[in-house]
Amino acid sequence: MKKIIALFAIAIIAFACSSKKEGNMIVKGQIKGLKKGTLYLQKMKDTLIVSVDSVTLKGEDTFALTDNVESPVMYYLTFDGGKTKDKRLMFFGEKGEITINDNIEEFGFKPEITGSKNQEVMKKFGEINKQFTLKRLDFIKQDIEARKTNDDERVQKLEDDYKKLVRRRFLFTTNFAISNADSEAAPYIALTELFDANIKLLDTINNSLSDKVRNSNYGKRLQKFVDEVKAKEAK
Repeated sequence: MKKIIALFAIAIIAFACSSKKEGNMIVKGQIKGLKKGTLYLQKMKDTLIVSVDSVTLKGEDTFALTDNVESPVMYYLTFDGGKTKDKRLMFFGEKGEITINDNIEEFGFKPEITGSKNQEVMKKFGEINKQFTLKRLDFIKQDIEARKTNDDERVQKLEDDYKKLVRRRFLFTTNFAISNADSEAAPYIALTELFDANIKLLDTINNSLSDKVRNSNYGKRLQKFVDEVKAKEAK
């Protein structure tokens, strides 16, 4: 009787293991310098960041994590080293195999990410958008200096030039999103970078999206956002 029970228990365990579903997205890679800690694969759910998979590493620096992706969205790879503050990097998750290589000392600053087409689009956008960020910081520095010396004429000139910079950035972002209308990164960029822009720009991007992207997670969210803004402006 005991043997029958034991065999039955083993059969249940074997069935559970064999029936375990693997995600349609596999995230793997290497974090150089990682000795021990836990890596979490996370994403936004409503307004909270939730963990969908994790792996505890002890001595090894390679990892593999997985999730089922219904629609490409932003994910987070978060490292919890115990006493150290959590370190996190963002990447666009999608079906398939994605490779992320990084090092623990500069985790999240310059990771090498391959296998995600949407991530490639985000990388191109980030490289150009960085120039606008640097110019913005330079404007802030000059504005502080001008105000210290009570140079009102220079302050006004800087404010006018800064407004022009903002307009150029909005137009660049809009054109970039339109030129990548078949990528889920397009509505994501619109939602995160143009939420305070003229609704006409957002509407132009929204109307340019392919059917596939329009029906994606971020595509639906962009449509909802555009509708809400239009409704408010109509009042």
